[in-house]
Amino acid sequence: MRDDEPLTLDREKVPDAAVPSGAPSAAREAPALPVWTRRLVLAGLVLAALNLRPAVTSLGPLMKEVRDGLGMSGAVAGLLTSVPALCFALFGIAAPRLARRFGAGAVVCAGMAAIATGLLLRPFASGTVLFLAASAVALAGIAVGNILMPVIVKRYFPDRVGAMTGLYSMALSLGTAAAAAATVPLTSAMGQGWRLGLGVWAALAVVAIVPWLGLVRDRSAAGRPAPGAAAASATAAEDGGRIVRSPTAWALACFFGLQATAAYVTMGWMPQIFRDAGLSAGTAGALLAVTMVMGVPLSFALPSLAGRMRHQGPLVVVLALFGLAGYTGLWLAPAGAPWVWALLLGVANCAFPLALTMVGMRSRTGAGVVRLSAFAQSTGYLISIPGPILVGALYQHSGGWDLPIALMAALMVPQIVVGVLAGRNRYIEDEL
Repeated sequence: MRDDEPLTLDREKVPDAAVPSGAPSAAREAPALPVWTRRLVLAGLVLAALNLRPAVTSLGPLMKEVRDGLGMSGAVAGLLTSVPALCFALFGIAAPRLARRFGAGAVVCAGMAAIATGLLLRPFASGTVLFLAASAVALAGIAVGNILMPVIVKRYFPDRVGAMTGLYSMALSLGTAAAAAATVPLTSAMGQGWRLGLGVWAALAVVAIVPWLGLVRDRSAAGRPAPGAAAASATAAEDGGRIVRSPTAWALACFFGLQATAAYVTMGWMPQIFRDAGLSAGTAGALLAVTMVMGVPLSFALPSLAGRMRHQGPLVVVLALFGLAGYTGLWLAPAGAPWVWALLLGVANCAFPLALTMVGMRSRTGAGVVRLSAFAQSTGYLISIPGPILVGALYQHSGGWDLPIALMAALMVPQIVVGVLAGRNRYIEDEL
């Protein structure tokens, strides 16, 4: 791929509604690819998705041991749970430019290598700074994967975007849940403490590198822009600077940021809440796994349902009500019905696929969707950074979970407001 080639705006990625009626039918057809290429991409896609969350969810069940081992304060631990959002925002911005220069396959391969490297180095950290640095290396690899996985799906499977996106989402949810559930049992079985329990996930990342090595230099038809892509890219570039004037774009960015805040507080702190309530580390990890695995079925159902609705506001409200119910249970009696609270929060955390679906529905063109997605995700992740830090500081200051949980419940109110605004049947092009 040349440096001047657009990354994501291939002709087949522009919705049919955006393709002129007089355009040749060939422009709508997916390019033919060798069978081995598709199989290699499929394997790489699934393995990469499995690796996009274990660096985060393996940490939550062992947070107490990590804090004790590194002498980490509650506020610094809160910073650690915010590092993923910061890395996703900063490194995710660089992913498209890197992919234009080196090719998407090469960048994803490098991302898997970064995940493996960071997870291998993290157990050897002797202090908090080194632990954060090693985590940042792994999270940088995850960030480019977050951005480029959907691009890979659209390039290599333009005729099966829905099915491949569902498969990718399912693998991501399974990797998330597996790390949450298995980290504590693996740590106990190996008998080497939290360091080996966290480092063992590097092996999965090493395996994920293998199929991408075969795609580093792939320059198949899927990687080349079709006629008209340059014009679409130019239009997108012109609109990119003006997207900050769109109220809908800002509503989506705020909704994305608030749901990300809830997700990273859940992944980073929910196991500690259950452990402080008297549950074992293994049970706390299993509860987090239950919360995360709810994304497997709902990631299929929600986008389809949202796509049939003119206004997605009702879905925003329903998911938020599940979240409010879960936080109420955690506040009143965390050990009373922990599996119920985990299920409720798992449903609430499925605001993530809903947010991505609304991004795709708030623009008329594929070029607009790319710009809106980049703005909403990068801005949203930046918005989400203070939340986990504040939760950690409140926990340390108050010595309990009442104030942090009350904060998370209170944040559901603005999440409903901006989510309802983002769910209106509007297009950003009309607001620029």
